[in-house]
Amino acid sequence: MILYPAIDIRGGSAVRLRQGDFGDETVYDADPLSAARAWVEGGARWLHVVDLDGARDGRPANLHHLERIAGELGVPVEFGGGLRSRASVDAAVAAGAERVILGTAAFTDVDFLDDVVAAYGERVVVSVDVRGGKVASSGWKEQTEMEATAVIEHLQRRGVKKLVYSNIERDGMLTGPDVDEVRRIAESVRGSFIYSGGIGTLDHLAALAGLRQVNLNGVIVGKALYERKFTVAEALGALKPPARG
Repeated sequence: MILYPAIDIRGGSAVRLRQGDFGDETVYDADPLSAARAWVEGGARWLHVVDLDGARDGRPANLHHLERIAGELGVPVEFGGGLRSRASVDAAVAAGAERVILGTAAFTDVDFLDDVVAAYGERVVVSVDVRGGKVASSGWKEQTEMEATAVIEHLQRRGVKKLVYSNIERDGMLTGPDVDEVRRIAESVRGSFIYSGGIGTLDHLAALAGLRQVNLNGVIVGKALYERKFTVAEALGALKPPARG
């Protein structure tokens, strides 16, 4: 499994929100590049960058930070937040994104989704962000009545091969994943997915690795790294599946 340290950008700083609440923000680094460099120097081989301003406003606002991170650190970056038009997606790729993460527009605009998937194929990731079993949209501000598994099935029919599954209620809480929930989602995913939400200890990472779900190929970690609950190197070690006895 791949570790994806999270760099969430708002107002030019690297921040974390609790449960996606824009009113409950902690600033961890005034410069997102500095935060990203720390994870790469610690051994990270991918980065997960989210433009929170873009997610809230519907168009990217921090592509210059993406360009700095992708240009200076030499590791691939997946980038999301406000990518709701083909022009925005093209701009993110031009700024250095190896993968683009779609959210709201992937559910509401089939023509847009089809266009981006046709253009970028497996570089397209769709984030399925869930609260109470139902998908949230518009930077997690709006709640829908769409069931997560039904959305996943719809996306896969449209050719989406990679997903991020986020549990909003656990985000930033450090309380750990619901492994039964992750297992259920894995049963619905025919391609691959990355889990996000509530990672707070090495045991949480080991529990995900212990599921041995071949389509669960990564985990996003933010607050636990910023608050030094463990290091990148320790996280990478925890994600190695236990040897079969």
